[in-house]
Amino acid sequence: MREAFLFNMRTFEKKLVNMESNQAHKAGFINIIGNPNVGKSTLMNAFVGEKLSIINSKAQTTRHRILGIVNGDDFQAVFSDTPGIIKPAYQLQSSMMDFVKSAFQDADVLIYLVEIGEKALKDESFFNKIVNAKIPVILLLNKIDTANEEQLVEQVTYWKEQVPNAEIFAISALKNFGVAEVFNRIIELLPASPAFYPKDQFTDKPERFFVNEAIREKILKHYKKEIPYSVEVETEDFEEEEHIIRIRSIIMTERESQKAIIIGHKGESLRRVGTEARKDLERFFGKKIFIELYVKVNKNWRNNENQLKRFGYLGK
Repeated sequence: MREAFLFNMRTFEKKLVNMESNQAHKAGFINIIGNPNVGKSTLMNAFVGEKLSIINSKAQTTRHRILGIVNGDDFQAVFSDTPGIIKPAYQLQSSMMDFVKSAFQDADVLIYLVEIGEKALKDESFFNKIVNAKIPVILLLNKIDTANEEQLVEQVTYWKEQVPNAEIFAISALKNFGVAEVFNRIIELLPASPAFYPKDQFTDKPERFFVNEAIREKILKHYKKEIPYSVEVETEDFEEEEHIIRIRSIIMTERESQKAIIIGHKGESLRRVGTEARKDLERFFGKKIFIELYVKVNKNWRNNENQLKRFGYLGK
């Protein structure tokens, strides 16, 4: 009994020392919520200073929840990019909305990102969560470089009425206008806490994830209609040597006809994807990249629970 008591006292004293030593340090999760194509990924990349999330004008570009970590001597800001809010049409999209739900659960600061002319979220239940949030909410009116002064005043007035619990900032994530001011306010709002991640870490995702996303970004760029949404990328080999990284990745489609389109005439389309992805990855990793791409058919993977688990959309 006495040994258990002494152990508990030592544990309490250790926690007390840690609390005192970390009193001046702030850390927390800042989660970005919004409709598709409002600029969530552009905003997080601007905060982090790295291209962690792929950017494209097509909807549903972001499929996962991606963390971007910004460290300072006395703070750690963990930003979270989430998929754009939609009404799910198949199981993959339902899994994407589960990532959005999780962002509400652990946020210390919630960013609701809207663009000029927007009036509401595509899912009213998510909007109600924002309006009734018990944590600080920052509403960012994005793409103000596309609006005149009269539109801006009208939009600020509208959103003050819609989300009275939010602080409102007007920004342009693409032009990096107003982003520093918002970042400083976020740091002020973070709770006192030790860091959640090592101070030299800037994301929670492994290297293979960014290889997959670089390839998928080029598919979004060069292919139309259903092709980008039917594709998943899996990196089977990632071998890092001193001066080069050797990569072997599989592009998966749902139908043979999609496979043929991805490959293109004499493989030209696939080579274009590989070349452009390689250049981006060389900038990201700071090393020479050798990449091999293959295309396979994985029928109905977007509605297959086992496949969604395999690709990280559902818990194991």
